[in-house]
Amino acid sequence: MRTVTVLGSTGSIGCSTVDLLEQARDQYRVRALVGGKNATRLAEQALSLNAELAVVADEGAFEQLSALLKGSSTKVACGRQAVIDAAALPADWTMAAITGAAGLEPTLASVRNGNAVALANKEALVCAGDVMLRAVDAAGATLLPVDSEHNAVFQAMADRQLDQVEKIILTASGGPFRKASVADMEAATPAQALKHPTWSMGAKISIDSATMFNKGLEVIEAARIFGLTEDRIDVLVHPQSVVHGMVQYTDGSLIAQMGSADMRIPIAHTLAWPKRMATTSPRLDLATYATLEFSAPDEQRFPALRLAREALRAGGAASAILSAANEVAVEAFLNEQIGFLDIARVVERVMTKLGAPPADTLEAVLHWDAQARREALALTPARAA
Repeated sequence: MRTVTVLGSTGSIGCSTVDLLEQARDQYRVRALVGGKNATRLAEQALSLNAELAVVADEGAFEQLSALLKGSSTKVACGRQAVIDAAALPADWTMAAITGAAGLEPTLASVRNGNAVALANKEALVCAGDVMLRAVDAAGATLLPVDSEHNAVFQAMADRQLDQVEKIILTASGGPFRKASVADMEAATPAQALKHPTWSMGAKISIDSATMFNKGLEVIEAARIFGLTEDRIDVLVHPQSVVHGMVQYTDGSLIAQMGSADMRIPIAHTLAWPKRMATTSPRLDLATYATLEFSAPDEQRFPALRLAREALRAGGAASAILSAANEVAVEAFLNEQIGFLDIARVVERVMTKLGAPPADTLEAVLHWDAQARREALALTPARAA
């Protein structure tokens, strides 16, 4: 029986992970479940999986969580340090799905256990890539990519012959504005931007998909995971979301991983790795698709990809600055403080102002993350010009 911890269990990825664990109760023992502020959902998960520990990051939700779990065998805790302590508990497998910079320290704590870490927190490698990878090497941990695109490449690169890889290709649905005019995107509302055509995701990642910042962050993450330079990572728009990632080999072979648009598939791959597990995910029926479309992304209408590649080439804290500024801008857009296209404008302004300072420690990364947020906040009280 393997021990597992789920960081971010009440979010979209976390709920899919809990669903898989509920389908395989006899194979896994849950050490800790960590949620944000949804005490009701966290308590339901803890009771269902008989978790040893349930931690809610929001201290204001602690009383409710304690009441809901009173009389159970599950211990409860709250607050930032409790989240980090839960992540540090020895577990054979940890799902790192706390989004944003808040997930950096918990992910690092889980890595230091030296076991398998299923990585769903982009910021861990985007913002603190060098720091995280040094910790992985020092602890002998195994990073297993959960993002559908990186997981697809991971599967297509099963023989691990990196020297034989010419390039990798990440696919993007194109989001809800794939064919929209610049004028339409300028006037887009949060409700329109949240309507992802193929995936069911949280608000932040849905907006990132609409702007294509999600794909830009994935390019940076892929460079870290697979040790590739930016010029060996391509992006193709693929609206059917059937092919999730491809690997082009030097002999001309192109290996693709395909599957239904269900995050339980890549999560299950990491949960059972190096084996596989049965899931109830819908099976892909290629006969139902008349065509599979692929096209190059339009970096004029979607400048996020350009900005991400610039940050990756610049190095230092540039990627952390991009990610932090984007978080603030997305929140401002969701609150209707700025327009949809202002998201990229805010990020570019912050990147230009702060540059690419060194960030060799987690403290340095967090410093520049905070600085980028302050600069972005200063640009978001009203629509950016």
